[in-house]
Amino acid sequence: MKLTDTQLERYSRHIILNEVGAKGQQKLLESKVLIIGTGGLGSPAAMFLAAAGVGTIGLVDFDAVELSNLQRQIIHFTPDVGKPKVFSAKEKINQMNPDVEVVTYREMVNSSNIIDIIKDRNYDFIIDGTDNFPTKFLINDACVMLKKPFSHAGIIRFDGQTMTYVPEKGPCFRCIFQNPPPPDAVPTCRQAGVLGVMGGIIGTIQATEAIKYLLGIGELLTGYILIYNALKMEFRKVKINKRESCEICGPNPTIKELIDYEQPQCDLKS
Repeated sequence: MKLTDTQLERYSRHIILNEVGAKGQQKLLESKVLIIGTGGLGSPAAMFLAAAGVGTIGLVDFDAVELSNLQRQIIHFTPDVGKPKVFSAKEKINQMNPDVEVVTYREMVNSSNIIDIIKDRNYDFIIDGTDNFPTKFLINDACVMLKKPFSHAGIIRFDGQTMTYVPEKGPCFRCIFQNPPPPDAVPTCRQAGVLGVMGGIIGTIQATEAIKYLLGIGELLTGYILIYNALKMEFRKVKINKRESCEICGPNPTIKELIDYEQPQCDLKS
């Protein structure tokens, strides 16, 4: 299927890149990315993936837009307060790029539905834009079980981190953190605050990782965690190793079913 004249113009800055070209742009248009969480991280990731021409974008979020979200969740505007986040985000994506099909899931992911959501459109790449540790471990375990690549990220105060998991090629989230922290061990952003632009910086990196994976170009953050501090304007890329005894991605996994951990949210986006 050839690109239309309108698409050739829209994506012209991609097409002139040797690493992308018309074939790469067509590949993006045929690709499917699922974004779980349409807040501080998911907002910029969704906008840049839509602008890039990723053909199908799935959005998962149960929450409605709150006034306090607007300091960093840039896909939502003041008139959207009270509106479900997935519908607010879909409206902006549709206005930005009619090439993109937006699939909305207004539900909270848990062990009973995450597999079905990922399988719904057989998504090629998953972006974890969530705000709590139980969901981050759930996404990790589901993606490992389904052999799906995903990008993890978290932000709080002036700090952010992100890593990319690719099946059979590097460590998973559980290789590093193993289990969720005890309740109240980590302050939430409601308690500690977060600089609004942190979601933009880290969420945009997540979108970059998705695009690189879909195109098969460059080096991914597989086997590394990228740590950013805004006050020092410092990035650190730290090597991480696969844990052979990992409970989910190791050679002898002990986790056979998805787990719904119960603990207070580490509210990284709200």
